[in-house]
Amino acid sequence: MSARPTVKFLTNDLIERIISESRDILCKLGTRVHNQQVLAFLSDHGADVDMENFQVKYTNEIIDQALKSAPSAFKLYDVMGNETHDFSDYKVYFTPGSAALHILDPETNQIRKPTTHDYIRYAKLVEGLEHIASQSTAFIPADVVEKISDSYRLYLSLLYCQKPVVTGAFTIESFEVMKDLQLIIRGSETELRKKPLTVFSCCPTSPLKWSDVTSQNLLDCAHWGIPVEFISMPLSGFMAPVTLVGTLVEHTAETLSGIVISQLSTPGTPVLYGGSPAAFDIRFETTPMGAVETQMIDCAYNEIGKYLGLPTQAYISLSDAKNLDAQAGLESSMGATLAALSGINNISGPGMLDFESCQSLEKLVLDNEICGMVLRMIRGIEPKEDFPALPIFQELLREKHLLISDHTRRYLKEEHYFPGRVIDRANLSRWREEGALTLKERATQEVTRIIDSYQSSPLPEDLKSELTRRMEEEARRYGMENLPQ
Repeated sequence: MSARPTVKFLTNDLIERIISESRDILCKLGTRVHNQQVLAFLSDHGADVDMENFQVKYTNEIIDQALKSAPSAFKLYDVMGNETHDFSDYKVYFTPGSAALHILDPETNQIRKPTTHDYIRYAKLVEGLEHIASQSTAFIPADVVEKISDSYRLYLSLLYCQKPVVTGAFTIESFEVMKDLQLIIRGSETELRKKPLTVFSCCPTSPLKWSDVTSQNLLDCAHWGIPVEFISMPLSGFMAPVTLVGTLVEHTAETLSGIVISQLSTPGTPVLYGGSPAAFDIRFETTPMGAVETQMIDCAYNEIGKYLGLPTQAYISLSDAKNLDAQAGLESSMGATLAALSGINNISGPGMLDFESCQSLEKLVLDNEICGMVLRMIRGIEPKEDFPALPIFQELLREKHLLISDHTRRYLKEEHYFPGRVIDRANLSRWREEGALTLKERATQEVTRIIDSYQSSPLPEDLKSELTRRMEEEARRYGMENLPQ
């Protein structure tokens, strides 16, 4: 077996100190939780709760209890019930970033509001991307009323792509519909618990606060056995200490408080120890997701999550660029490489531009190749009939090459990753003969090729009809007689 390449940013002593300081903050300062139901059961479990001011001070006992009941691993399954993910150890999977307000239009090269048509193209594209293991509800179609945008995105994802979905709800009401859509696919609550289909993102508000909506999402997901990923978002130097260690203390405190809410509500609820923190760039008042400090924080809190025995997630492998340019490739590939070497289990980011606010299908096909290269890298290096070496070199000297040797034919495709059309590896003359295409032109062609080769989901037609019926019912509640065609 090969030695899996890894990278680490924290010593165990530093991890233990960060966790200790975070616990101290939770026990002495606590968090605000704007949900009476959550406040009540935290009080029942021994937390010091000020109902009037929504303030909770935790105890080490309930933190320990929550960590003990949180699963160290869980699996995800696609629409047809096939296992796709095993979130354990250092296994890594890539999923597109979400939930963008915009899309990069390949024809005009302008950032604009997306439509249902854009989302369907996206879902069909993800179905054909080998190294993107799951969908996300990646962007928000602007041609439906806002109140159904959460459930509508999940509906389209389940209808057009088989892969499991990373999603989330911005309202309490949306969750009910999104849960129903999953029950239609699985057939029963028991089957949904047995074979989870989605992961819901649940985001505390920095510093140290849980809103009514997000804390209710935690309760609802726990009740139905739907996995959650905690997305704490401290901003270094703005809504968190300027130092990376200080930011990690805040991230740890916010995430631990979410684990407590989730696990005390329903012990054993599957969780990902995740986040989307960022360094704050005071020059532009922006939150650069491609900054090296942001990527370091992501990898470091992943180490803390693993130290606590939990599977992990991060928003990394994305870019702040506004186009498919060199900056987009630089930031995304650096993030993907560090994330995979760190063993982040669910890597969210491919396709994303402009500080998590824009999705690009053309960037997504490029990022798919980045993911393929990175997945090859973490398989490492191991001997494959290389010893004794003498016979291979005797053959090389005798034949003057090893292009068709038995050894080459056995291991060529296993040993070497061959990227698709979007990556140019032709020599200059061939590149010119084939049209001298730019990266953007090749990516646009690849998007078209994959979508044109799309085959409809094998989900039974009666289930597709039931999904549509439920979605139309919800749309009518908010004045939409018909869904976009």
